[in-house]
Amino acid sequence: MIRIGIVGCGRILNAHLQAYRELREAGFDNFRITALCARNPNDALMFRKRGEGPPPRPPVLAPETGDPLAAPHTYLSDFQPETEVAIFTDYRELIDSGQVDAVNDFTSLLMHHQVGLYALERGKHLLVQKPLTITVKAGRMLVDAAKAGGLTLGLFENVRQVESVRAAHWVVKQRIIGELQMALMGSIGGFWSPDKIVAETPWRHHKLAGGGGGAIDIGVHAMHWIRYVGGDIESVHASVRTFEPVRYTRTPDGAIANRTECNVDDTYFATINFRNGAIGQLLWSWGAHGEAIEIPGTPAFFGSKGCIKGSNVILDDGTRTTTTALFDEQADGTTRELFYPIGFRDPYTIQQYDWLQAIERGGQPETDGECGLCDLAAAYAMIESSHLGRAVSIDEVLNGQVDYYQREINQYYSI
Repeated sequence: MIRIGIVGCGRILNAHLQAYRELREAGFDNFRITALCARNPNDALMFRKRGEGPPPRPPVLAPETGDPLAAPHTYLSDFQPETEVAIFTDYRELIDSGQVDAVNDFTSLLMHHQVGLYALERGKHLLVQKPLTITVKAGRMLVDAAKAGGLTLGLFENVRQVESVRAAHWVVKQRIIGELQMALMGSIGGFWSPDKIVAETPWRHHKLAGGGGGAIDIGVHAMHWIRYVGGDIESVHASVRTFEPVRYTRTPDGAIANRTECNVDDTYFATINFRNGAIGQLLWSWGAHGEAIEIPGTPAFFGSKGCIKGSNVILDDGTRTTTTALFDEQADGTTRELFYPIGFRDPYTIQQYDWLQAIERGGQPETDGECGLCDLAAAYAMIESSHLGRAVSIDEVLNGQVDYYQREINQYYSI
């Protein structure tokens, strides 16, 4: 039995608990969540037992958006009513309590290396919400600690298990569109534009708490996605900007309820050079006044025999189909089980299952610490490139040769 302690009880916890609930309902019975930790004990009690504790937080997004932040409120008692769940306000006390074998770190980014190192150095397996850590150097510390202790280190990056992303990866790997040549992904503006405090969490806009802005918070998703489908990245040449130096939360009638000054980016434009010779373009902003724009047909991947436009596949021989249709028609049973174990389709459920299975077999999950480190390095390469005014290789960022922007953060946390 794997005893799990969860550190961090914010809104995203609902999506994770929904996944654990699906695992239990499917008969997967090798784990229990035995402890919750939050600085305010009421934040943990909010999730422990139905009918007890404070009421759920109001949603920040509507359920129809499909965003994980809009997942329904979930209680541990809904799927493990027989388990006593301890409440802690200090992650160190939880880890030292003897009540957990593994830790889910769902804290804000500035805490990831602190919680992670403390857990790994005390022999606890670890699953970290993306981004891996606040800097690449901090991420390397987690990866090294896991290796030294023979422990499982997973990165929770749910974009990989989305069906359309899985299928696009498979189509490119099978060379159905030929040799990859070009990739395009991005949008300008959206729900948090032009100047809302993202997810009502001001720390996302502060360098010493969030590392970067959108280039890190959203950029690691984009880099993971484009790396998974398109292959390893050689270098990045980018520009990042802060177009909205102050952001706000407003009441329904438009009055300002909260404000925060920003010292991180809200916009990035990046050119990607893949190691396989392909090139890519990433762009994104949660600034942008007026009306948001999404590039029709993206994410797009162009090869020597055709292309993927969103979920559509268009080949030079006249074939028009979808990535998921091709996968369903042609993928073998081994690949299907690898992508969707036991038939699970929810990305959160697949990630939790994969991490728990990795602990049982004494290995690493599909999205492990090294994967998270590469995503983080690629995302930070955008910021470092913008500050240096040149292309930056991923290797330069991984080995610490380029850390101009991150240096202040590393010094602040004595990393």
